[in-house]
Amino acid sequence: MLQKYLITSREFYSDTPAVFRKILHEQFVKHLPQYALYRDKTNPNYGSQAEHFVEVCAQFETVNAIIHGNVELAFKLRAYGVHLTSQQFDEIKKAKELGLKVIVSTHTKEEVVEAENLGADYVTYSPIFATPNKGKAKGVDDLQELLSLVKIKVFALGGIVEDEQIEAISKTNSFGFASIRYFYA
Repeated sequence: MLQKYLITSREFYSDTPAVFRKILHEQFVKHLPQYALYRDKTNPNYGSQAEHFVEVCAQFETVNAIIHGNVELAFKLRAYGVHLTSQQFDEIKKAKELGLKVIVSTHTKEEVVEAENLGADYVTYSPIFATPNKGKAKGVDDLQELLSLVKIKVFALGGIVEDEQIEAISKTNSFGFASIRYFYA
């Protein structure tokens, strides 16, 4: 069964903590993701909102809280892990030493292999389907080809908004799928 990785986006949430918590809780109840990422590149109160995020995740036995790009904050908040960008490969070792699970954003097969060799636990590989401003879609065949080359757990990412796309991904050996828009449709 494909694992679900819910990624937050500011456009679907409020900066008001109570509203943020309510919306997040509702989405968890509706979709039952196994992984959830707090990602908000513009929030000046990122740390405090991340704390609210981890607290909501903790209300669900099956939701693993992931913090975007900040190893120290993920460790401080006792999150399950950290999601590093494709520019943060040098942070993998530090995160692992702190006991965090590591997910790395990747966009090429070479990046996936590098993340695996450096000890990351998971990668997102994107874009699988057409996504605004994210370049040419790789497609499911490319995803399956990648999966035959590596052992690392791969979340398909990019343009996943419909059940038919999830069905196509489920026919590969993907560990799961990650999305923003699918979870807020």
